[in-house]
Amino acid sequence: MSTSDAPIRAVIFDYGGVLTRPGRVAIEEFTRAERIRPELFSAALKAWLSRSAPDGTPLHRLERGEMSVADFERCLAARLRTEDDGPVAPEGLLDRLFARWGSEPRMWELVRAVRDSGIRTALLSNSWGNRYPREQLAEHFELTVISSEVGLRKPEPEIYRKVLTGLGLPAEQTVLVDDGAPNLEVAEQLGMRTVLHNGENGGAARTRAQLAELLPIPNSEHVQESR
Repeated sequence: MSTSDAPIRAVIFDYGGVLTRPGRVAIEEFTRAERIRPELFSAALKAWLSRSAPDGTPLHRLERGEMSVADFERCLAARLRTEDDGPVAPEGLLDRLFARWGSEPRMWELVRAVRDSGIRTALLSNSWGNRYPREQLAEHFELTVISSEVGLRKPEPEIYRKVLTGLGLPAEQTVLVDDGAPNLEVAEQLGMRTVLHNGENGGAARTRAQLAELLPIPNSEHVQESR
């Protein structure tokens, strides 16, 4: 976590893997249920999302809104095989994947705790064509920036600047909570403070404790209940 003397006025949350169940867990459940060879799914993600991946991969284009969900599903399905070496049906592939993601209640409670403390909240998400709970987002965030809607994706610096401009705040007065280390590295280069979230093995409690070092929130969700 980066440090600064500037007061924190806003926390910017990622969506997938932060406000939802961990992506790794969801993908494991999905590939098992669909009988997809997991190593092929992992290889596709690595080829398209790793630091060494060239710009303009199908996943980059999907996140920027430059590729339709149907076209992406066909690209992904072409790289996959079932456990008995059969083809994977592309239609509805992402819907079936995101059905496994699910919401993470303890992280949504953390967003509410941040808002209740008087700190502003925003959402910054790379979209995989998934459907967002718009009413819930509107209730919890004053600003929502989704990659496919603005033609930019993390970790491109311009998408961070768009959030900062929308909030009217300098980078030094914000914190980004994200589960992707490359996304946080660029945020830190811009002057933002960061918290790396890992949703597995008590990750929500760890993230809350790290934010409590920076913000006037209880470092445990049970503190207020025990008083």
